[in-house]
Amino acid sequence: MMTFFKWHFIVQRGAWAVLLWPFLFTKCIPLDCQDCPSISQEKLLDRVIQHAELIYRVSEESCTLFEEMFVPFPLRLQRNQAGYACITKALPIPSSKSEIQQISDQWLLQSVLLLVQSWIEPLVYLQTTLDRYDDAPELLLNKTKWLSGKLLSLEQGVLVLITKVLNEGMVSTSYTEQAIFQYDMQLDMLESIIKDYTLFNCFKKDAHKIETFLKLLKCRQTDKYNCA
Repeated sequence: MMTFFKWHFIVQRGAWAVLLWPFLFTKCIPLDCQDCPSISQEKLLDRVIQHAELIYRVSEESCTLFEEMFVPFPLRLQRNQAGYACITKALPIPSSKSEIQQISDQWLLQSVLLLVQSWIEPLVYLQTTLDRYDDAPELLLNKTKWLSGKLLSLEQGVLVLITKVLNEGMVSTSYTEQAIFQYDMQLDMLESIIKDYTLFNCFKKDAHKIETFLKLLKCRQTDKYNCA
Protein backbone atom coordinates (compact mmCIF):
# COMPACT_ATOMS: atom_id res chain seq x y z
CA MET A 1 0.00 0.00 0.00
CA MET A 2 1.26 3.46 -0.84
CA THR A 3 2.40 5.39 2.22
CA PHE A 4 1.05 8.87 2.92
CA PHE A 5 4.45 10.46 2.30
CA LYS A 6 4.90 8.75 -1.07
CA TRP A 7 1.36 9.70 -2.14
CA HIS A 8 1.90 13.30 -1.00
CA PHE A 9 5.13 13.47 -3.03
CA ILE A 10 3.37 12.21 -6.16
CA VAL A 11 0.57 14.75 -5.74
CA GLN A 12 3.09 17.54 -5.22
CA ARG A 13 5.08 16.44 -8.27
CA GLY A 14 1.88 16.37 -10.35
CA ALA A 15 0.95 19.85 -9.15
CA TRP A 16 4.36 21.19 -10.12
CA ALA A 17 4.00 19.57 -13.55
CA VAL A 18 0.72 21.43 -14.05
CA LEU A 19 2.27 24.72 -12.96
CA LEU A 20 5.44 24.36 -15.00
CA TRP A 21 4.04 22.68 -18.11
CA PRO A 22 3.37 25.92 -20.08
CA PHE A 23 7.05 26.86 -19.70
CA LEU A 24 8.65 23.50 -20.51
CA PHE A 25 8.75 24.00 -24.29
CA THR A 26 9.16 27.78 -24.56
CA LYS A 27 12.82 27.51 -25.56
CA CYS A 28 12.66 24.22 -27.46
CA ILE A 29 11.15 25.17 -30.77
CA PRO A 30 10.91 28.84 -31.67
CA LEU A 31 8.66 29.52 -34.63
CA ASP A 32 8.35 33.28 -34.52
CA CYS A 33 7.31 34.13 -38.05
CA GLN A 34 8.40 37.72 -37.76
CA ASP A 35 11.77 36.44 -38.96
CA CYS A 36 10.42 33.59 -41.15
CA PRO A 37 10.69 35.50 -44.45
CA SER A 38 14.32 36.38 -43.77
CA ILE A 39 15.66 32.89 -43.04
CA SER A 40 16.50 30.23 -45.60
CA GLN A 41 13.93 27.75 -46.90
CA GLU A 42 15.93 24.86 -45.44
CA LYS A 43 16.12 26.40 -41.98
CA LEU A 44 12.44 27.35 -42.01
CA LEU A 45 11.44 23.83 -43.01
CA ASP A 46 13.47 22.46 -40.10
CA ARG A 47 11.69 24.79 -37.71
CA VAL A 48 8.27 23.92 -39.09
CA ILE A 49 9.04 20.18 -38.78
CA GLN A 50 10.16 20.58 -35.18
CA HIS A 51 7.02 22.55 -34.44
CA ALA A 52 4.82 19.86 -36.01
CA GLU A 53 6.64 17.12 -34.08
CA LEU A 54 5.92 18.83 -30.79
CA ILE A 55 2.28 19.45 -31.68
CA TYR A 56 1.87 15.76 -32.46
CA ARG A 57 3.53 14.73 -29.19
CA VAL A 58 1.31 17.01 -27.11
CA SER A 59 -1.77 15.86 -29.05
CA GLU A 60 -0.94 12.28 -28.04
CA GLU A 61 -0.56 13.29 -24.40
CA SER A 62 -3.81 15.25 -24.46
CA CYS A 63 -5.75 12.40 -26.05
CA THR A 64 -4.44 9.91 -23.50
CA LEU A 65 -5.20 12.23 -20.60
CA PHE A 66 -8.76 12.85 -21.80
CA GLU A 67 -9.31 9.13 -22.32
CA GLU A 68 -8.08 8.23 -18.84
CA MET A 69 -10.13 10.96 -17.18
CA PHE A 70 -13.48 10.77 -18.97
CA VAL A 71 -13.92 7.89 -21.44
CA PRO A 72 -15.62 4.68 -20.23
CA PHE A 73 -13.75 1.57 -21.26
CA PRO A 74 -16.49 0.28 -23.67
CA LEU A 75 -16.19 3.51 -25.67
CA ARG A 76 -12.45 2.98 -25.96
CA LEU A 77 -13.08 -0.49 -27.40
CA GLN A 78 -15.60 0.96 -29.85
CA ARG A 79 -13.00 3.41 -31.11
CA ASN A 80 -10.46 0.62 -31.58
CA GLN A 81 -12.90 -1.65 -33.41
CA ALA A 82 -14.94 0.68 -35.60
CA GLY A 83 -13.31 4.07 -35.39
CA TYR A 84 -15.02 7.40 -35.89
CA ALA A 85 -15.36 9.60 -38.95
CA CYS A 86 -12.97 12.53 -38.71
CA ILE A 87 -14.00 16.04 -39.74
CA THR A 88 -11.17 16.20 -42.29
CA LYS A 89 -12.24 13.01 -44.07
CA ALA A 90 -13.85 14.98 -46.90
CA LEU A 91 -10.78 17.10 -47.59
CA PRO A 92 -8.77 16.35 -50.77
CA ILE A 93 -5.84 15.00 -48.79
CA PRO A 94 -3.80 12.04 -50.12
CA SER A 95 -4.21 9.02 -47.87
CA SER A 96 -2.55 6.00 -49.45
CA LYS A 97 1.21 5.60 -49.63
CA SER A 98 1.17 5.59 -53.42
CA GLU A 99 -0.84 8.82 -53.56
CA ILE A 100 1.50 10.56 -51.16
CA GLN A 101 4.57 9.49 -53.14
CA GLN A 102 3.12 10.79 -56.40
CA ILE A 103 2.01 14.28 -55.38
CA SER A 104 4.24 17.31 -55.86
CA ASP A 105 6.07 19.24 -53.17
CA GLN A 106 3.63 22.11 -53.65
CA TRP A 107 0.63 19.86 -53.07
CA LEU A 108 2.28 18.31 -50.01
CA LEU A 109 2.48 21.79 -48.50
CA GLN A 110 -1.04 22.67 -49.59
CA SER A 111 -2.26 19.47 -47.90
CA VAL A 112 -0.47 20.46 -44.71
CA LEU A 113 -2.05 23.90 -44.87
CA LEU A 114 -5.53 22.43 -45.40
CA LEU A 115 -5.14 20.17 -42.39
CA VAL A 116 -3.76 22.92 -40.16
CA GLN A 117 -6.48 25.40 -41.06
CA SER A 118 -9.27 22.83 -40.73
CA TRP A 119 -8.33 22.26 -37.07
CA ILE A 120 -8.16 25.87 -35.90
CA GLU A 121 -11.87 26.18 -35.03
CA PRO A 122 -12.31 22.65 -33.61
CA LEU A 123 -9.49 23.27 -31.13
CA VAL A 124 -11.18 26.49 -30.03
CA TYR A 125 -14.37 24.46 -29.58
CA LEU A 126 -12.50 21.92 -27.44
CA GLN A 127 -11.26 24.68 -25.15
CA THR A 128 -14.86 25.81 -24.67
CA THR A 129 -16.48 22.43 -24.19
CA LEU A 130 -13.85 21.21 -21.70
CA ASP A 131 -15.08 23.90 -19.32
CA ARG A 132 -18.34 21.90 -19.04
CA TYR A 133 -16.54 18.93 -17.47
CA ASP A 134 -16.42 18.57 -13.72
CA ASP A 135 -12.88 18.11 -12.46
CA ALA A 136 -11.24 18.67 -15.83
CA PRO A 137 -7.53 18.78 -14.95
CA GLU A 138 -5.75 22.08 -15.45
CA LEU A 139 -3.05 20.20 -17.34
CA LEU A 140 -5.52 19.11 -20.04
CA LEU A 141 -6.93 22.63 -20.35
CA ASN A 142 -3.43 24.07 -20.66
CA LYS A 143 -2.38 21.52 -23.26
CA THR A 144 -5.48 22.17 -25.38
CA LYS A 145 -4.95 25.92 -25.19
CA TRP A 146 -1.28 25.46 -26.06
CA LEU A 147 -2.14 23.31 -29.08
CA SER A 148 -4.56 25.95 -30.33
CA GLY A 149 -1.95 28.70 -30.14
CA LYS A 150 0.84 26.62 -31.67
CA LEU A 151 -1.38 25.54 -34.53
CA LEU A 152 -1.78 29.21 -35.50
CA SER A 153 2.01 29.61 -35.40
CA LEU A 154 2.40 26.53 -37.57
CA GLU A 155 -0.10 27.95 -40.06
CA GLN A 156 1.98 31.11 -40.43
CA GLY A 157 5.19 29.12 -40.83
CA VAL A 158 3.65 26.92 -43.53
CA LEU A 159 2.29 29.96 -45.39
CA VAL A 160 5.77 31.52 -45.54
CA LEU A 161 7.29 28.18 -46.51
CA ILE A 162 4.85 27.87 -49.42
CA THR A 163 5.89 31.28 -50.73
CA LYS A 164 9.54 30.21 -50.60
CA VAL A 165 8.89 26.90 -52.37
CA LEU A 166 6.76 28.53 -55.06
CA ASN A 167 8.97 31.64 -55.30
CA GLU A 168 5.87 33.83 -55.18
CA GLY A 169 4.44 36.52 -52.94
CA MET A 170 2.49 35.79 -49.77
CA VAL A 171 -0.28 33.29 -50.41
CA SER A 172 -3.82 34.00 -49.37
CA THR A 173 -5.49 32.45 -46.33
CA SER A 174 -8.84 32.39 -48.12
CA TYR A 175 -9.52 28.75 -47.20
CA THR A 176 -12.79 28.31 -45.31
CA GLU A 177 -14.11 25.23 -43.62
CA GLN A 178 -17.46 25.36 -45.47
CA ALA A 179 -19.39 23.80 -42.59
CA ILE A 180 -16.78 21.06 -42.16
CA PHE A 181 -17.16 21.60 -38.42
CA GLN A 182 -20.23 22.80 -36.55
CA TYR A 183 -20.52 23.89 -32.94
CA ASP A 184 -23.07 22.13 -30.78
CA MET A 185 -23.12 23.03 -27.10
CA GLN A 186 -26.53 21.37 -26.48
CA LEU A 187 -25.24 17.81 -26.27
CA ASP A 188 -25.76 15.72 -23.15
CA MET A 189 -22.65 14.70 -21.24
CA LEU A 190 -22.14 11.31 -22.87
CA GLU A 191 -22.62 12.74 -26.36
CA SER A 192 -20.17 15.50 -25.54
CA ILE A 193 -17.60 12.99 -24.33
CA ILE A 194 -17.94 10.94 -27.51
CA LYS A 195 -17.63 14.01 -29.74
CA ASP A 196 -14.66 15.42 -27.84
CA TYR A 197 -12.95 12.03 -27.72
CA THR A 198 -13.39 11.77 -31.48
CA LEU A 199 -11.91 15.24 -31.95
CA PHE A 200 -8.88 14.44 -29.79
CA ASN A 201 -8.24 11.18 -31.65
CA CYS A 202 -8.75 12.70 -35.08
CA PHE A 203 -6.52 15.67 -34.31
CA LYS A 204 -3.79 13.31 -33.13
CA LYS A 205 -4.13 11.36 -36.38
CA ASP A 206 -3.98 14.50 -38.53
CA ALA A 207 -1.12 15.97 -36.51
CA HIS A 208 0.87 12.84 -37.31
CA LYS A 209 -0.07 13.20 -40.97
CA ILE A 210 1.13 16.82 -40.97
CA GLU A 211 4.43 15.75 -39.47
CA THR A 212 4.79 12.91 -42.00
CA PHE A 213 4.13 15.18 -45.00
CA LEU A 214 6.66 17.75 -43.83
CA LYS A 215 9.32 15.11 -43.21
CA LEU A 216 8.70 13.65 -46.66
CA LEU A 217 9.22 17.11 -48.14
CA LYS A 218 12.49 17.41 -46.22
CA CYS A 219 13.58 13.98 -47.43
CA ARG A 220 12.88 14.90 -51.05
CA GLN A 221 15.13 17.90 -50.73
CA THR A 222 18.02 15.91 -49.26
CA ASP A 223 17.69 12.40 -50.73
CA LYS A 224 15.11 12.55 -53.51
CA TYR A 225 15.39 8.95 -54.72
CA ASN A 226 15.25 7.18 -51.36
CA CYS A 227 12.16 8.67 -49.72
CA ALA A 228 9.57 6.12 -48.64
